[in-house]
Amino acid sequence: MVIENTSTESIFSLVEAQHEFFHSEATLNIDFRIKQLKLLLAALKEWERPLYEALWADLHKSKEEAFLTELSIVEGEIKNHIKNLKKWVKPEKHSTPLKMFPSRSYVVSEPLGSALIIAPWNYPVQLLLNPLVGAISAGCTAILKPSPYVPHVSKVLEQMIEATFDEKYIAVVQGNRQVNATLLEQRFDLIFFTGSPSLGKTVMAAAAKHLTPVVLELGGKSPCIVDKSADLKLAARRIAWGKTLNSGQTCIAPDYLLIHKSLEQPFIEEFKAAIESLHGNDTSKSRHYVRMVNDKAFERVTNYLKDGKVAAGGTAIPEERFIAPTLLTQVNPSAEVMQEEIFGPILPMLTFERSEEVVRFITEREKPLALYYFGDEKQGWRIIRRTSSGGACINDTIMHIANENLPFGGVGNSGMGSYHGRLSFDVFSHRRAVVVSPTWIDLPFRYMPYKLFSIVKKIL
Repeated sequence: MVIENTSTESIFSLVEAQHEFFHSEATLNIDFRIKQLKLLLAALKEWERPLYEALWADLHKSKEEAFLTELSIVEGEIKNHIKNLKKWVKPEKHSTPLKMFPSRSYVVSEPLGSALIIAPWNYPVQLLLNPLVGAISAGCTAILKPSPYVPHVSKVLEQMIEATFDEKYIAVVQGNRQVNATLLEQRFDLIFFTGSPSLGKTVMAAAAKHLTPVVLELGGKSPCIVDKSADLKLAARRIAWGKTLNSGQTCIAPDYLLIHKSLEQPFIEEFKAAIESLHGNDTSKSRHYVRMVNDKAFERVTNYLKDGKVAAGGTAIPEERFIAPTLLTQVNPSAEVMQEEIFGPILPMLTFERSEEVVRFITEREKPLALYYFGDEKQGWRIIRRTSSGGACINDTIMHIANENLPFGGVGNSGMGSYHGRLSFDVFSHRRAVVVSPTWIDLPFRYMPYKLFSIVKKIL
């Protein structure tokens, strides 16, 4: 299946129509927004089966994994916004200093306007629709751009959105990077992009031409530390789960392992046992093991196998785009596998003896999207305080994304801006300061020629 590019003329027309619709003020109505959120929730239910089928066709993603990592997250986000939106939109009263008496101060949230949401292929439902929830909630219009690398999912999402919303409000644009380039030439009020750091730089450069604010949800090499105090069996199970979820094609997957030297060999055996527990004797036969998205990704990831000694896994089946969960030992930090985000089920292992080595290794590199530590909690907090990452877990992986009350986003090379829950509403909004001054009194102190200045100076 091949996705056809949306024409340039259609893109121009959609952008103009959405600008006009936003300025009609229809989206300012809170009841309108809640109605649209309920329509999206109903659409998610109605199109659940086609989405499952499309995710299986494009990624070999099981219904169970699709529900847990895609649809349930979007459903939870929608319900959270429906429940709390009326509270979030209320003007917030803030304290006013004595020098401004008798004025009152407020912060009001207003929609930014027309948004562009560009989603990747690895979690194509969640990472397109979750930002959309924030856009609807805040009162924006949105053009959605799914990935052409998952054509079945992108087509179903287009059909779902077309059946649910007027295109002058929310629309889907399809196509390759040339379509992305055309979209980025247009003027939006916010660009929300999820993808690689290299493409994030392209988005940011394009946005700069119009001074358009951006949210960049990127990635990077997320370290996973296994200290000598770790519960090895539990650590191996949770790392194996986090690394094989979506076959490692997860922006917050453990990207490389920093393991205490004394635990390297025992961990290898525990990891093998964990993989068998999760996926059976033959991972290629597992219904819950996702495939590489395309041949290019398969070739890129299998190329990393040469960068170390295979201690577990190592099997690859080109015709199925299957790569077994693989541990690599004897990896040089300068090897190719340690330079870019792997985005696949290969986990290189490097050993350490002192925590200072871990901190130095991490801080000398770009800031990652996630950091994972297994071991004593106090030591975990010490590592977290001395490093920087978008998010972190102590004695777990991935799970910080599951809490909609926590911000999700990167820092430095791994992104900028956070969302989920209230933050999804905030990121598509402008927090506007408003001061209300009464007319029944007009104190003279602020006016020229500044009489009684000595008294005013003491007050200030």
